[in-house]
Amino acid sequence: MDTGKESALSQPRAAAKTGRVALPAALDAPRHDLATEHGGRIHYYSDTSASGRPLVLVHSVNAAPSAFEMKPLFQQYRSQRPVYALDLPGFGHSDRSNRRYSPSLFANAIVDFLEKVVGKPCDLVAFSLGCEFAAQAALIKPELVASLVLISPTGFSARRLPTGQAAERAHKVLSVPVVNDGLFALLTSRPSIRFFYKQAFHGAIPPEMIDYAYATSHQPGAKFAPLYFLSGQLFTPNARESVYANVTQPVLVLYDRDPNIDFHELPDFLSHHSNWRAERIAPTRGLLQWEQPAQTAAAIDRFWSIPQAA
Repeated sequence: MDTGKESALSQPRAAAKTGRVALPAALDAPRHDLATEHGGRIHYYSDTSASGRPLVLVHSVNAAPSAFEMKPLFQQYRSQRPVYALDLPGFGHSDRSNRRYSPSLFANAIVDFLEKVVGKPCDLVAFSLGCEFAAQAALIKPELVASLVLISPTGFSARRLPTGQAAERAHKVLSVPVVNDGLFALLTSRPSIRFFYKQAFHGAIPPEMIDYAYATSHQPGAKFAPLYFLSGQLFTPNARESVYANVTQPVLVLYDRDPNIDFHELPDFLSHHSNWRAERIAPTRGLLQWEQPAQTAAAIDRFWSIPQAA
C-alpha cells in the first residue's frame, strides 16, 4: 500500500469529540503494508532509491512510539542505501488488535519482515526496548542480520522489572477497563507526553514529537500493546545473558544518560564479548538520534567502516 502524503502534524491538535485524531505519516516516504504470520499487518516506510546493504530501523516500545522516533536516521541514510522503518505491531499504522503481545511476537514480526521484504543481509538499528526484539531477531535469522546498532538499549540496567507471575498479575489489574482507560488517558495527555519527553531530552523538545506521540496514542486500539509494556511483560528476563550474550554479529551500543534505565552492567558485558563495542553520545538523555544526529551518524559510520562490520 502506498498511501502518499497526509495531513500536517499540526492537525492532531484539533481532536475530535471521540478523542480520536488523524494520524499522518510518520515519514515522508513510500508506505506499505505487509501481512505477517506473527504480527498481523505491519506498516512500514521505505526508500530504496539508493543501492547498498539495506538498513532496517526499529523503534522503541512505550505508551506512544512509532517509526517517527527513527526519523533522523531515516533521513540521514535514505540517499546512501536502501532504508526501511517499521511500525511495530500494536503501534503507528500497524495492526493494533487486542491480543497477547510478547517479546517473541515482536521479534518474529521483525523476522517476517526481513524474510519477506528485505530478503538479504541487512544492518539493524534499534532503539530502547526495540533493541531486545532486534537482537532476538538476529538470533532467529542470523543470516539476515549483518550487524546491530543498539541505541539506549534496555537489558543492562541494575534495576530489575517485574517478570513472570508478577508481570501477569500487573497486567490483570491493568486489563480492567475503568483502570486502563483512565491510566492510558493520563499517560497520553499532552502534559504527560511533554513531561516524559522533557526527561528524555537534554535540550529543547521538537514540537512535532509531541504532536505525533499524541496522535499515535489516540487511535483505535492504541492502549492494547502499551498495557503489556506497562505490566513488564515485554521485557525479556535477564536479556543480557539470555539474548545479548548469544548474538554473534558485530554490535555497537550508543548511549549516554537515560531517565528510565541505566547501563550499569554494560562495561562488564563488553569486557567479555569482543564482538560488542560502545560509544557514549553526550550530552543526551536517551533520544540521541534526535539530540545529536550528526554525532550519532558519525559513530554508526565508524562502526560500519570496521572490516568485521562491513
